[in-house]
Amino acid sequence: MKRSQIIFILLFLAQLALWNYFNFTPYVFVVYLPAMLLCLPAAYNNVRTMLLAFLLGLLADFLVNGTLGLTSIALVPVAAARRYVMRIAFGQELFARGEELSFQRQGWSKFLSGILILTAIYLLIFIWVDSAGIYSVGFMALKFVFSLLASTALSFPIAILMLEDSDTRWK
Repeated sequence: MKRSQIIFILLFLAQLALWNYFNFTPYVFVVYLPAMLLCLPAAYNNVRTMLLAFLLGLLADFLVNGTLGLTSIALVPVAAARRYVMRIAFGQELFARGEELSFQRQGWSKFLSGILILTAIYLLIFIWVDSAGIYSVGFMALKFVFSLLASTALSFPIAILMLEDSDTRWK
C-alpha cells in the first residue's frame, strides 16, 4: 500500500472516531470527508470518485450506527461536484497540464475556497435530510453555519496532511 492510501484510511477511521465519541452539541457536526475527497488524485474521474464516496458513506454509517445511507446521500453529490469545484478553485491548468494538487503551487486560498464549497454542499444536504422537517429553519441554519466553520477549520490541516508529499512531484 502507498503511504497516501494508509493516510486516507487512518483519516477515515479518525473521522469515524470523531463522530462516535465527540458529539458535544447538536449545533455542530464536524466532517472532513469532503476535504479528503478533494485531495484525491486529480486524474480520478467522477464515476470512480462517486463510487468511492458511496462506499465510504455506507461504511461510515454502518460503523457509526447512523442512519444507513445518510452519509452517502450527502457525500455522492460532493464527489460529483469535485472536478467542477477543482476547475473553479484551481483553474483549468490543473487538468490541462496533468498536475496533482499541491499547496505550494495552488496556494492556501484556493484550497480554502475548494474545501469551503465542498463542505457546504455536504452539510446542506446532510442537515436537510437528517432533520426531515423536525427542526426549525433557524436551528438548521445555525447548525449549518457552526458546522461549516468547525469543519472547514479542521479540514484545512487534514488537506495539508494528505498532500504533504505532493510538493516534491513537479511535472
